[in-house]
Amino acid sequence: MEDLSTMLTFEIKKEIADRYFGFRKIIEEDTQLFRQNIIALSLDLENSIGFDLVRIYTLLQEDDLIHSFFQISGLCERFFFDSYINKSAAIRKRLFTGQKLRGFTRRSRFINMCLDTYSLLHDHILDYRTALCRLTDDHDTLREEINLFYRKNDISGIMQFLRGLGFEEDSAGLAGPLQTGVRCCLDDKLRLSPPDPVAELLPAIPAIPPLKDVRKVLKDVVLVAWSRQPGRDLRSI
Repeated sequence: MEDLSTMLTFEIKKEIADRYFGFRKIIEEDTQLFRQNIIALSLDLENSIGFDLVRIYTLLQEDDLIHSFFQISGLCERFFFDSYINKSAAIRKRLFTGQKLRGFTRRSRFINMCLDTYSLLHDHILDYRTALCRLTDDHDTLREEINLFYRKNDISGIMQFLRGLGFEEDSAGLAGPLQTGVRCCLDDKLRLSPPDPVAELLPAIPAIPPLKDVRKVLKDVVLVAWSRQPGRDLRSI
């Protein structure tokens, strides 16, 4: 009878462990993927939206024109703005390296670069917002997975179940990690917590109007910018 009890105890513990650690591994892998996706989107934010905005700041140069750009686009924060950038030749060169220049004159190339960059910014922001929504959904799913994990893996309930079968904690082989002084912190050690919300990790950026809706008013601002730097040639930055 003792052998049967030992065998039954082992099978119960194995089933509990398989279910517990199998489910836990899935959550940990999902959490790791979520964090990797956060990092990837953060890098993409800098390399797409960040470069678009800094390129626009560099082209417009003056604070009043940059302010007009914010009014036109609806952006309420100076994302990636640093006045040092406008004064750094090395950064300016990096901003425009590899950019397609359209136009036969310096003026037309300047205007087209401003408008093309705005159009790129619009598309990049839409892509970013879509990815941000997807990550928010992933975070909600992780929270649900963790809640379900705890509903199905209550340690106290498991121990009560074993005692109900006539097993003491010592005979079940579970007393070690649940001894007095350790039992109280076991849950903390094993606790699964969702990562920080997406809103605390990445900025929310509002959508901006498409170029066709603001082309005329934006071009007026760009023409003022050109009038203040008429000798600028984007081919020789």
